[in-house]
Amino acid sequence: MFFTVGSITANVSALPVGSILDRYGSRVCGFAACVILAAGSLLMAYSFSNPDFDGYIAANFLLALGGTFLFVPSFQIANAFPKYAGTIVALVTGAFDASAAIYLFYRLLFEATGRRFTPDKFFLGYTLVPALVFLALITIMPPHDYQTPHQLEVKLEKAEDPTRDIHDSDDEIESYNELRRIRKERAERRKNKLRKLDKVLGDEDVRKQREQHEEERQATSAVWGVLHGQPAHKQMATPWFVLITLMTVLQMLRMNYFIATVRSQYDYMLDEERGIEINNFFDVALPVGGVISTPFIGLLLDHLSVPFTLAIIVFLTTLIGVLNSIPALWTGYLTVILFVLLRPLYYSAMSDYATKVFGFATFGRVYGMIICFSGLVNFSQYGLDALTHGPFDSNPIPINIFLAGAGFVVGFILVAFVATAGNRTRARQREDAEDEERRRLLIPEESEEEGGDYGSFR
Repeated sequence: MFFTVGSITANVSALPVGSILDRYGSRVCGFAACVILAAGSLLMAYSFSNPDFDGYIAANFLLALGGTFLFVPSFQIANAFPKYAGTIVALVTGAFDASAAIYLFYRLLFEATGRRFTPDKFFLGYTLVPALVFLALITIMPPHDYQTPHQLEVKLEKAEDPTRDIHDSDDEIESYNELRRIRKERAERRKNKLRKLDKVLGDEDVRKQREQHEEERQATSAVWGVLHGQPAHKQMATPWFVLITLMTVLQMLRMNYFIATVRSQYDYMLDEERGIEINNFFDVALPVGGVISTPFIGLLLDHLSVPFTLAIIVFLTTLIGVLNSIPALWTGYLTVILFVLLRPLYYSAMSDYATKVFGFATFGRVYGMIICFSGLVNFSQYGLDALTHGPFDSNPIPINIFLAGAGFVVGFILVAFVATAGNRTRARQREDAEDEERRRLLIPEESEEEGGDYGSFR
């Protein structure tokens, strides 16, 4: 229940936090994160130091909520480095996956100090994190959000325009030498601004390469722009939204169930000693796997179509479900390895799918709704755990088989729909392009005929 509350809070809060981010900016979210994280850490420390006070779930709720307020706006830092936006996003995602290592390091420190570095001391020390974030917000970070690449490109166009060196007020300057000097200063300021923008966005060649890469990525996706331009409520009424939401619900439920029960599962399927062994391996593999796989995920999403990427995910989720139902040590290790690679891939592929299918204009609402709804459904983790330890007598295999089967069925339908609908969309786009080309070819001929008729009447 403790884990379920934390995971659901992190997911459900993505929608309101995204709305606050859009309305008030990342600075407000950052200050909110500092207050909430500090409150959660202090409440957790007090709960551990006073056994009669049970504030663990409330503290975990605050830590999860504060984490979302800090994490969601963090992607905007990529706008500060448009030339390296992909690398920045990969680093942020990698840091998110690596964050699981914090508790691993604490456990090692706890054992190394003979259990003298108790949890209350750890959480009290963790208040240093929101304190450092607050210090960064008021000293290093700018008071306003970074401008998007599109906004910078508008500024670049203005900086490239030499006519901006000439003002209407120049007519009032009588001295020609004074006029030359003023215009030269304006031109120098404009060129200096242009050089600064080039450092941020890259020179003309770099910008052309980035634009060409984006066009190739859109063409490779096979579904780019399917629902772009439509209002969010209409997008959410389509199979594109319903199927990816069902898929996400099942995958998040499966992933969170596995994270929360990995040790108890293998305690039952093998024995307590091997359960601890696999659990210790999982503690290390979860952050390491996320960091290792992050750079390759970007390459995968850029060079494979959306249907093919989804097919890989369905294959991996089904394979993990099968392996997780076989009571053997080697399958336990292989399940963990595949799981820690799949987890960051799925979250990245889902956001990539939302961008390519629904577009940037409605991304926050659509993506937030997917995560929010999936988080609400994750309350059923508590029911799955009750089933496992109740009617199934601690046997996790029936739950694993059910989740693997349901994920395969929904995933297969999603892949089939996306592939088929994507082909139809591309065919329709080709027909529209051909019709437009024919229309352009016919217009001059019609104009010439009309001109001749008018001439004959004259």
